[in-house]
Amino acid sequence: MKTAQWILGLAVSSMAVTAGAQEATKIGYVDLQKAIQETSTGKKAKGELEKEFNAKKAELQKKEADLKKMAEDLEKKKVALSDEMKAKKQQELQVEMMKFQREVTESQQNIQKKERDLTEPILKKLQASLDQVAKAKGLSVVLEKSEQSVLWAKKDLDLTDELVKEYEKSAKK
Repeated sequence: MKTAQWILGLAVSSMAVTAGAQEATKIGYVDLQKAIQETSTGKKAKGELEKEFNAKKAELQKKEADLKKMAEDLEKKKVALSDEMKAKKQQELQVEMMKFQREVTESQQNIQKKERDLTEPILKKLQASLDQVAKAKGLSVVLEKSEQSVLWAKKDLDLTDELVKEYEKSAKK
């Protein structure tokens, strides 16, 4: 009988410790992409990126149209061209297409680098603001909301809006 009481007492103690540990752990989450986009600095960076992206996109679309015209011209004239001249024109077109593909790839890489360069300082400041918000709320853990990490959580655990407010407050200092 004493063994059964001892086991029951141990189980109750274990549940009390577990319940106490659960109460002490406070969790929140932040949507960092949303936070970046909602800060004044993030909005400015987004505008700058979009402006650069749209300018490059227009330039690349013009080059693409020129390449299409070049290909159409070759197609129209290929009957009148000698085999040697046709091969030369096809090779020129191929070289231009490869240059174009290389430029598209470089443009994508440059835009991604610029985005990283613009968002890195924002993320550092957001981290400092997040430290303030998490400490003020007495949180133990803050997760980043993304499709891979937080699939579902109560809306009242979302700290994103508070984080943006704290960021803007600290940015004015």
